[in-house]
This record gives sequence, C-alpha cells and structure tokens, in this order.
Amino acid sequence: MNTVVLKDLSIGYTQKGNEKVVAQGLNAAINSGELTCLLGCNGVGKSTLLRTLSAFQPALGGDVMINYELRITNYELRSLTSFTDKELSRLIGIVLTEKPDVRNMTIEDLVGMGRSPYTGFWGTLTADDRQIAAEAIGMVGIESLRGRMIHTLSDGERQKVMIAKTLAQQTPIIYLDEPTAFLDYPSKVEMMQLLRRLAHEQQKTIFLSTHDVELALQLADRLWLMEPNQLSVGTPRQLADDGTLSRFIERDGIVFERDSLTIRIKKFDIT
Repeated sequence: MNTVVLKDLSIGYTQKGNEKVVAQGLNAAINSGELTCLLGCNGVGKSTLLRTLSAFQPALGGDVMINYELRITNYELRSLTSFTDKELSRLIGIVLTEKPDVRNMTIEDLVGMGRSPYTGFWGTLTADDRQIAAEAIGMVGIESLRGRMIHTLSDGERQKVMIAKTLAQQTPIIYLDEPTAFLDYPSKVEMMQLLRRLAHEQQKTIFLSTHDVELALQLADRLWLMEPNQLSVGTPRQLADDGTLSRFIERDGIVFERDSLTIRIKKFDIT
C-alpha cells in the first residue's frame, strides 16, 4: 500500500525573503512493508527532502499526502499539513544522525521517552508503556545493554537505541537520515538488515537516506535516486536494467556490474 505520496512536490528553503528551490516536480510513493533507500550525491537535496517529509520545514509547492487510517482497513489520503503536532508524533518517527546530547540517562529511560506522545503532560510511564519499551529493546536485540548509560555506548549501539526509541513510539512511518554513518562495516550491515526486517515483519514504512550504495543495492526493496532535476524510483533491478544506476555510479576506475548489482574498482598499474 502507498503510505506516503509526493504530488508535484517542490522542496527548498527561504533565505532573506528569496526562495531557493532545491528540487521540484517530485512525484513518487513510499510503500508500507518495504525498505526504501534514498541515494544521491552531496548537495542534491536528500536532507531537505527528509526534513520536508518529516514536516520540519514546509514544501515550496505541491503536497505530501499520507494514507491515514480512519478505522481498521479504512484509509484516506490526507495532506501532511492537515495533521496536528500530536497526530504527527503518533504517525512519524524520526532517527537523525546526530548523537543525542544526553549523559545521565539509561537506555531504558531513553527508549521510554518514545512513549511521550501517549503519556500526557507529566510523562509518567504506565506498566503498558514500560512493556512496549521493553519489547522495542528486544526487537533490536539490545537487551544486554538495558542498564547502560547512553554516553558509554558505541556509535552502533547508540543507533540501535535510537531506533528502539522510535519503535516504542509505535509509528507506522519511520524516516532515518544516514543511519549507517560513522559505523564500521559489520555494524552497517547489521543496521540495514535490522531495518529491512522491521519493515517486512512489522509492516512499517521505512525510508532512509544513505551513501552506502552497495548495501542499498543488496538490501533495499526500492530505491529513490535523486539527481539534479530528476528523481528515479524503482527496485534495484529496475534501475540497473534501465541504466540509471550506471549513470549514477560509474566514473573513471569505477564500474557498475548490472547483472550482479555490484560495484567494481579498477586497479591501475603504478609505474
């Protein structure tokens, strides 16, 4: 099911009264139950797109529509701008690259903060809230870290905690900005495998930006490739077959193997 739909979306920002358009005429959909990866060169507008989809900044034109559940199996497309902040907090979870600026807090406490859209003014967790937070910790496999303080964690462990916090928020949509940044390769693989599993098993709509192209080719269900004045959407196989990935990846000394969806680096003789 299409969960998020872009309709002639224009993104950018206003600076000193002037609009700076980063990308325009974007039409695409993000599906539930799929891991969708956003690729593109630096400066093409990936972060701006994520901020717009998250309602952190307004669109310059067009609209972002969300398939909103009125009742079980009954949905309607609603504009992102029609939701209140409280509604959005129960609809969209966001995991940023920046490290959380907290020290004297345990993993349990931080994950429990994901329940804040449901806890009311005082933020007191009920037994049910604590159970949901515990289940979120279990989903990402960090039970052994439960009593640790946040500032003692590695980057990979911290990223898993932030994902657990978002899972405790119980939103159908999760956006992630470079979730594998600064991780070693095994941790990158584990993170991407985790997000794919959550999308498939929990039927979440998971959309993330990444520079780890090879991992996206292997693990993403669908790719969005942002280029200047163009957004290409499809499965890795579809974008390989139509030449889109070759155009994006190949440079002098870099070869994209269409059949195997792999990237090969040419070796040059040094004389």
